[in-house]
Amino acid sequence: MRLLVLGLLATCALAAGLAEDLEYEKPTVLLTLLVRNKAHILPLFLSYVEKLDYPKKRIAIWLRCDHSSDDSSQLLQQWLRKSGDLYHSINYGFDDDDATSSYENETSIYDWPVSRFKHVIALKEQALQYARDIWADYIFFLDADVLLTSPQALTALTRLQLPIVAPMLHSEGLYSNFWCGMTEDYYYQRTDEYKEIYHSRKVGVYEVPVVHTAVLIDMNYAGARYLTFDREKLQQMQQESEQQPVYNGPVDDIIVFAISANTSGVPLRVSNEIAFGYLMQPLETTDSLEHDLQQVINLRANMVHDLGAVPPLLKYFERLVELPTKSKLNFDEIFMINLLRRPERREKMERLFDEIGLDVQHFAAVDGKELDAQRVQQMGISFLPGYEDPYHHRPMTMGEIGCFLSHYRIWQQIVQRQLKQVLILEDDIRFEPYFRSNVLRVLEQAEQTPYDLIYLGRKRLKDENEPWVEGTDNLVHVGYSYWTLAYVITLQGAEKLLAVKPLEKLIPVDEFLPIMFDRHPQKDWSAAFEPRDLIAFSAAPLLLYPTHYTGESGYISDTEDSKQVETTAADADEPQPKSDRQQIFANEPMLGESSNVNAGLPQLNAGKIHQEL
Repeated sequence: MRLLVLGLLATCALAAGLAEDLEYEKPTVLLTLLVRNKAHILPLFLSYVEKLDYPKKRIAIWLRCDHSSDDSSQLLQQWLRKSGDLYHSINYGFDDDDATSSYENETSIYDWPVSRFKHVIALKEQALQYARDIWADYIFFLDADVLLTSPQALTALTRLQLPIVAPMLHSEGLYSNFWCGMTEDYYYQRTDEYKEIYHSRKVGVYEVPVVHTAVLIDMNYAGARYLTFDREKLQQMQQESEQQPVYNGPVDDIIVFAISANTSGVPLRVSNEIAFGYLMQPLETTDSLEHDLQQVINLRANMVHDLGAVPPLLKYFERLVELPTKSKLNFDEIFMINLLRRPERREKMERLFDEIGLDVQHFAAVDGKELDAQRVQQMGISFLPGYEDPYHHRPMTMGEIGCFLSHYRIWQQIVQRQLKQVLILEDDIRFEPYFRSNVLRVLEQAEQTPYDLIYLGRKRLKDENEPWVEGTDNLVHVGYSYWTLAYVITLQGAEKLLAVKPLEKLIPVDEFLPIMFDRHPQKDWSAAFEPRDLIAFSAAPLLLYPTHYTGESGYISDTEDSKQVETTAADADEPQPKSDRQQIFANEPMLGESSNVNAGLPQLNAGKIHQEL
């Protein structure tokens, strides 16, 4: 009897163990890749495709590469040799005979004549039919311009179980792989919702009129039979079903696919539920490979900003990555101020400097946590009588004292070493795209007139006139501003700042600078500093911004969140930290309420920074 019971228990245990394996397999996915002249981004693209956490034996690949004059074909074939066996199956085609040929009426490799559209449409139609032939559950059209840095991307998309869905992707500007509006004649239409989705001001899955570049289609959905990229097929289907009006728009795979879905009642959706990754912006016909290479630099920098580092590549592709040569950008020195107890900030900034190509010297900040009243007194520091923070109604904090001393010591070094021009950076900044070229452009424009200081990043506080510097497109005469995120200072500017002996009447550095160029509204404070003849400009638009604002996840302030100097402060109103996004000044309208001060400002590389399709 005992043996029988033990046998039954063993049988039950075995059955329970087997039951743990009795799960549904993930849906099968046909990954469709069309590649032309993408050797400069393929190491990133293929590395992130391979690092997707989706079971590779549930992925089949349909790959075509033609009309490529670079090493795209060789890189793809290397990848297939190394990794092809990981996947369920590979259907590939390399037309190396077309390497030196171009499409009919093509003026450059970035041109899109009708002949090129027709070729791509034919390939996509083949892939769609192949997905039907192999009974794939999904087909995932993925352009080689897409960098899926989230390993969970494909898992997250298939889990939604939607007829058509696209992962929302970020670019170097506002361009993405979806539209929120389309005109009657099939052009892109700007909408407020677009920015809300793009900037994740609302998070979820949203129905939109157009998705492209990275699109997942459920082949088991009955409506998938009505999907096409081919204009003639679309017109035929519409005529057979007596739909009106029949499509008469351009021969364009993106538009035709969207119309085939919209007119068939198949919803197109985009998801921003996770940070899926990035994509390159399409180039103009007159652009060159250099423009695309710069986009890669910008996207890699954005990865450092957003993810902390560029996700690693496959080992055999690492040797193909060439970082830009480091430069001081016509400065004698570039300093980055960083607290020794914030090594994570320094490491992140150094990764950014590697990606952008900046030759930067680390400058150890004076730590307010190591200061106290006795030490401040021993340093000969005294405070401006009557000063209190305009928003917190409090005296200076030890962090603000440390911040001022950090900048002050760099000014001293500039004078001691007779450095003609220096760029000072703080360690909590986010560079805008094309930072290097835009800095050089600003400096070139500034050569036309004398100057002491140029803000590259700041918080503008008053809605007041900031006239353009005569003869320039990207410089304004700066008004009352906060933040010392990044600024250019000359030897003469440093001498002027030191000459007024600011340690004898100390105030925060971002109050001191506006006083010195005589744009501070607090005239009783200003009167303590003579002469106030600093010549100050600001880049317009700004070339960098803070990494975080007050209240955002990850926000840390080593100046505001530190011990205050022991003095008597006035009763406090509700505080508004200097690092808040809002730009408010007492008894003044919020910026933008009464006038649009930024309307019509020239943009640096506007087409590359804030381009939407």
